[in-house]
Amino acid sequence: MTAPGAATGGGAAAVAVPRGPRKGRRRGSWRALAFLLPALVFLGALVVYPTVETFVRSLWSDSGDRFVGLGNYKHMFELDETIQAIKNNAIWVVVAPSVVTILGLIFAVLAERISWATAFKIVVFMPMAISFLAAGVIFRLVYEADPDQGLANAVAVGLHDAFSPASPYSKALPRQDAGLVATGGTVATTATFTPGSVVLVPLIGLPPDQVPSSAVAAVAAAPAGSDAIAGVVWFDFTRGGGGKPGAVDPTEKGLPGMAVEAVRASDGKVVGKAKSGPDGGFVLRRLGAGDYRLRLAASNFAAPFRGLTWLGPSLVTPAIIGAYVWMWAGFAMVLIAAGLAAIPRDALEAARVDGATEWQVFRKVTVPLLSPVLVVVFVTLVINVLKVFDLVLIIAPGSSQASANVLALEMWRVSFGAQPLAGLGSAIAIFLFLLVVPAMLFNIRRFRREQL
Repeated sequence: MTAPGAATGGGAAAVAVPRGPRKGRRRGSWRALAFLLPALVFLGALVVYPTVETFVRSLWSDSGDRFVGLGNYKHMFELDETIQAIKNNAIWVVVAPSVVTILGLIFAVLAERISWATAFKIVVFMPMAISFLAAGVIFRLVYEADPDQGLANAVAVGLHDAFSPASPYSKALPRQDAGLVATGGTVATTATFTPGSVVLVPLIGLPPDQVPSSAVAAVAAAPAGSDAIAGVVWFDFTRGGGGKPGAVDPTEKGLPGMAVEAVRASDGKVVGKAKSGPDGGFVLRRLGAGDYRLRLAASNFAAPFRGLTWLGPSLVTPAIIGAYVWMWAGFAMVLIAAGLAAIPRDALEAARVDGATEWQVFRKVTVPLLSPVLVVVFVTLVINVLKVFDLVLIIAPGSSQASANVLALEMWRVSFGAQPLAGLGSAIAIFLFLLVVPAMLFNIRRFRREQL
């Protein structure tokens, strides 16, 4: 017998080719294709076809009856709205992913060091369960201008008043028939006075419940010497009526804490200052000979701080980014916490044994080992912020929407506005797609590299 593969008759060796396994591989490939086919059909119908059709549409006029080539792309960069949207997208790409990644890192590290880590993670991650629509409605209320309704301004007013209390006399007005005039936020006497005089400064218009609790009954001032001007500033109002206008009545209260200035009539220079006492009395001392006007400083009548215009043109983009950070910090925290859990503890302990402080361990060991995770989180967020749409549409009011505009919103406004411009809208969509593709390819290459 001749063994399989042996040479016969001086010819080449006969090689037996197994055909069964190759048929099995073909059958397996067809079976895999059959399972993938529904997904491929959906991918083609919902992603590939719309992308190709959008690109083709961007090469035609808005009405679709004339081929314009790259004309829509050229026109896109000539519009102020598009340029503003690109600038805002640049701010989003630089600020939002950086802040979210840093906060996620801080939260992940803190969660490892506190006993109530689970509750902390739930609270931080919970906003991820809220849709952009709901988050936009929430933050539209948070940024309400009225501190009694908007949380942001309520906090801002509280912090401001803690360090710089509001003046209780913001609504006070001078009595016009008492020789007083309001100018530039101040109240000044129209007549001049010389040292040794006594000046009455009656104010009205103040709600009685805003008179400070430290105020006592006003007392008519007496002369304080030849180099001083004395006076009294009081609330010239008697509850229930009565009393004599411009005169200190027994039931009327002084206005304590009023800043009073002596202004030299010859050059308008402030040469003396004083504060009124609980009874409204004040004395301006060490005044030289001459004529002086008395003035209540503008700080006495400063309107109370009412917060910031969060949704105004100058702050609307940072305000919306704040809402985005609130939503996505939990996402970054969870991914970074998973990366922290995978870090070998031996490296951390070795650094501590070598004398490194906790900050040095974090900066020189933890962060470098976490860098692959941090990059993935950052790039994922970059892709996400390039497509941001809902928050801007809902949070930004109509008066500020142009200032907060982003490419995704501009694409929607152009394509589906009162006068739809399909060609221009398709060009913006393709431009946005081209901005997202590099970040997507970067992530895909990184995932493949990590699998090798």
